Amino acid sequence: MPIFIWLAALAIAASIPLAFWALGSERSPTKSVRVNLRQGPIETTNLREKQLQDSARERVVTPSMLALANRARSLTPSGFEERLEHRILLAGMSQEWGIERALATKVTSGIIGAIIGALLFALDPSVIRFLAWALLAVGLFFAFDVIVGGRARERQGQIGRDLPDSLDQITICVESGLAFEAAVAQVASSNRPLSNELGRMLQDIQMGLPRARAMEQLLHRTDVVDLRTFVHAFSQAQRYGIPIAHVLRVQSADMRDKRRQRAEAMAMKMPVKLVFPVVLCILPALFVIVAGPAVIRLSNSGFGG
Repeated sequence: MPIFIWLAALAIAASIPLAFWALGSERSPTKSVRVNLRQGPIETTNLREKQLQDSARERVVTPSMLALANRARSLTPSGFEERLEHRILLAGMSQEWGIERALATKVTSGIIGAIIGALLFALDPSVIRFLAWALLAVGLFFAFDVIVGGRARERQGQIGRDLPDSLDQITICVESGLAFEAAVAQVASSNRPLSNELGRMLQDIQMGLPRARAMEQLLHRTDVVDLRTFVHAFSQAQRYGIPIAHVLRVQSADMRDKRRQRAEAMAMKMPVKLVFPVVLCILPALFVIVAGPAVIRLSNSGFGG
């Protein structure tokens, strides 16, 4: 295949993100200040000039992104958009990645994959190239889902690992005389996924949301079984008047036991997981080292023919 065809395909693939970067750059603030200083206090506002003063992102990139998002939303099956938005929320990317930006990114990635696949298929029309074209377009379209899903699993796993220690800290603070919200605020001061979610729950409570509703929102933003169990036990304790410190102590001890059991289960699985690397990687090298000299001597002695 000629090298210039590959270079053309790479140039087309790289042109789209470069165009977004170039159009998304902000205008110089000095120019905006000079324009504002030249305007008199009684000057009539020109809508066209006002729009031209905005950055290229606000004039071109944002409307284009919204158009792509609306097009993707019309082609998306029912319920897929809600699941994608929930995965973004679980991954902790909801502040940077809205659903419109995510859908526009998916469509752009699919278009880039379709263009590259079409170029490859045009060079050598065959069934294999056609399948490669389809797989490339579909793969790049769903690449964002794979990345977000991986980040969501990693973040939820970290929340589950931090939960027992955080409950121990909350239990100590409550038993020392602090209120539940003040104890949670002590844990939420660090920069970790669970701390961030607890801090957001406290913000909801401070804005007037009931504690039970704020905890339900916490469960919606997370997908950890142990955290769900704790919230339900805490809600039942509040309903029936059980002391909060007792519930926290029982739940923290139970979660420590579960963490130890999970560690033991992972340790029990390690020998089984090590069988295939040992058989495929270590044993062949060991056989070469042990039996190699004998085979060389046999071949030199003429026994091997």
